Amino acid sequence: MSFRRIAIIMAGGSGERFWPVSRREHPKQLLKLADPDKSLLQQTIDRISGLVRSEDIYIATAPHLAKPIKDAMPNLGEDQILAEPHKRNTGGCLVWVAANLLAKGADPDSTSMAILAADHRVTPDTEFCRTVDAALITAETSGGLVTVGIPPTRPETGYGYIEQSDSPPAMPREVPVFSVSRFREKPDIESAKQFVASGKFFWNSGTFYWTLRAFLTNLEKHSPELYAGIHSIADALHGGDIAAADQLFASLPNLSIDYALMEKAESVYVARATFEWDDVGAWDAVERAMPLDESKNVSIGENLLIDTSGSIVLNYSGKAVTCAVGLEDITIVVTDDAIMVCPKHKVQDVKKIVEKLKETRPNLT
Repeated sequence: MSFRRIAIIMAGGSGERFWPVSRREHPKQLLKLADPDKSLLQQTIDRISGLVRSEDIYIATAPHLAKPIKDAMPNLGEDQILAEPHKRNTGGCLVWVAANLLAKGADPDSTSMAILAADHRVTPDTEFCRTVDAALITAETSGGLVTVGIPPTRPETGYGYIEQSDSPPAMPREVPVFSVSRFREKPDIESAKQFVASGKFFWNSGTFYWTLRAFLTNLEKHSPELYAGIHSIADALHGGDIAAADQLFASLPNLSIDYALMEKAESVYVARATFEWDDVGAWDAVERAMPLDESKNVSIGENLLIDTSGSIVLNYSGKAVTCAVGLEDITIVVTDDAIMVCPKHKVQDVKKIVEKLKETRPNLT
């Protein structure tokens, strides 16, 4: 059977850990954090274009980001930006996507889907396409649900893990695809060390591949409330009743797709990534993506660094010069209206600044 391949790029996050550059109307997916010339979202679009036609790439996002994304990606059609009317986690996001596809006449039996995140750094694109093609072929031939696992390079406590089964690869081919034994939550450091040492665990990339039929069938079995929502919303959208679709979506439970589906389904597979991968989740990811100077600093913008090493100094201001003396392992980010300073090991806590500013200076968020 010939499948129409559709790519869904989830791009609704707020990127609060990248404050003060990432703001509500211009979040991290629209920032150039892994490439000096392209935003994370543009990189993701370009990457999947090797496998999916440009007209079959959809962006799932929040309503307030629909216009900024359209302005930044003028080649996208209006109907390629699917703005979820409410926050309902990744489960709700994919329900909204599926409902829109059904309303547009997509055939569940001949439509396969690649669900991607807009905030991953991947290299090279050719290997990404090779892995994703294997994942899609597995989905299209097995009728199962597929994810991509990243071979871990360190005992990372910030990622979820996927444990492969002891059975041989489910689909012997150049890119190995294994049956999934179970999903594991973010571990403590000792558990992470054991996971890596065992050789049986992958980092969970948070990307998914399935046919539309497999998604519907598995959702009906494991999350019937979400499944019922798909058809009700699709009917409302097909009839042009946007208000009814909005109301139906608002009544959905707030569930991640991992919890609602992937952790419960039986026929779940993991394709071993053949590409390098990084989750661009906080400012320290810039250090892994950008060139370092002789003192192992990342320095962007007009900066004067004296006796400073291992630091991330990013000056996006058109007015100020950032000067640092005698610093080590510090992160400094400067914009025209804010300055953020913290130790490198505290970059995950930048979102605490945003939470506080929402109460005191919401105009800065």
